[in-house]
Amino acid sequence: MAKLITASVHGIAIREKSRAPMQSLEQVHITCESGLAGDYRGKPGKRQVTLLSQSQWKAACAEVGRQLPWTLRRANLLLDGIFFSPDMVGRTIQIGESAKLLINHETDPCYRMDAQFQGLTRALTPDWRAGVCCTVTECGIVHLKDKVVLLD
Repeated sequence: MAKLITASVHGIAIREKSRAPMQSLEQVHITCESGLAGDYRGKPGKRQVTLLSQSQWKAACAEVGRQLPWTLRRANLLLDGIFFSPDMVGRTIQIGESAKLLINHETDPCYRMDAQFQGLTRALTPDWRAGVCCTVTECGIVHLKDKVVLLD
């Protein structure tokens, strides 16, 4: 049974290697083998794809007193209309027509966030503001504005 939530893809980003600049995209192919096409972190594992909630990102920005680009967080997908929480671990998110991602755990905000903007690590720590890490379970093409469905 699917629970439709009023969420959509608001941003897509990849990076070709560690510490490389994030590249924003309008669409991306997601596979079980490589995560987001072109993203260096896409190998299979519990952190294959990272998701960030737009509202939780805004809360972190409010805490540091500055509106920052979401790509500073270095997540792959920015979702509008969803709020990540512990009860989502083990659940699947469907994005677009067919891409499915299993939510594995909260993303730990690392010290590098403070290199992006001082105080950002602390601001991302509460309430799952840093987002979630996922594994791809079904491939698909994801576009900006695609609908997001949280599956039971």
